[in-house]
Amino acid sequence: MKIYNKEIRAGKNEKVLIPIANLPSGTSIDLSVFVFRSKNPGPTMLLLGGVHGDEINGIEIVRKAIAEDYFKNLSCGAVIAIPLLNEFGFIQISREFPGGKDINRSFPGTKGGSLASRVAYTLRKYILPNADFGIDYHTGGNMIYNYPQARYYGGNPESASLAKEFNMPYAIESSLIKKSIRKTAHDKGIPMVVFEGGESSRIDKYSIEEGLRGLRNIMASKGLKSMEHTAVKTQILTNGKWQRAGRSGIMNLFHESGSYVEKGQIVGEIQDPNNSFKHEIKSIMTGVIYGHNNNPVINKGDAILHIAEIKH
Repeated sequence: MKIYNKEIRAGKNEKVLIPIANLPSGTSIDLSVFVFRSKNPGPTMLLLGGVHGDEINGIEIVRKAIAEDYFKNLSCGAVIAIPLLNEFGFIQISREFPGGKDINRSFPGTKGGSLASRVAYTLRKYILPNADFGIDYHTGGNMIYNYPQARYYGGNPESASLAKEFNMPYAIESSLIKKSIRKTAHDKGIPMVVFEGGESSRIDKYSIEEGLRGLRNIMASKGLKSMEHTAVKTQILTNGKWQRAGRSGIMNLFHESGSYVEKGQIVGEIQDPNNSFKHEIKSIMTGVIYGHNNNPVINKGDAILHIAEIKH
């Protein structure tokens, strides 16, 4: 296996540094790629964290897996682990690269483009050709909490199978987005599953534990390593919709992510600081809340609850 300018032989573990650019201060920024190879042939798994620089839970999942020797003494195959893809965003506690570019909308990338485009190019040229399947770890957005879930592309049976093996509490069919990592990988015949758990700029222990549990499940199912793993019941969600605030004010939710609600059920309320009104939030549908807004100060029209039906 060759990544950038380094040959990684069977049975060896290596850290490969791929130069990307420099900060304005002159400090060099390299993409750190950790490679673990068994002596025995088998599939190569790609793990990505920190595609968005403020999504710390995904970074922690990949970091902890490396620190806790998940990939030591693999039974077969190989693992390519990148804890932090967007180091520029991480430094600034920002989702994007400088200039507001989202790497997950910058593929396939170019060698001489924006910083996001250059990192996308690097991943596509040097990393993806070595991978057989992958897990892309994400969190919810700013103040948006996502209950641990796996998102897969229904048009690819291998992606659906990965989501099943990953075994999150919720699994959601998700279409491929133009210029995304998952779309680029799919076009190269590399199935991927996207993990969503917690919210940006916050550590969520439950989401991290679930992300690691799912990783152990996949490693065991693919024969990469015999690992202790546990199974939970996965609910397949469909027809997800955002419920939006009908009034502006201070929001108190009675039900959050992981809750089952009935259509018309009171799930929270919005009031103003002067007690001039109280607005009840009634669920727009029957189903499961798999994402919610943690911001207590809400404007009319803000997304507050992500609800989906359970697929039977």
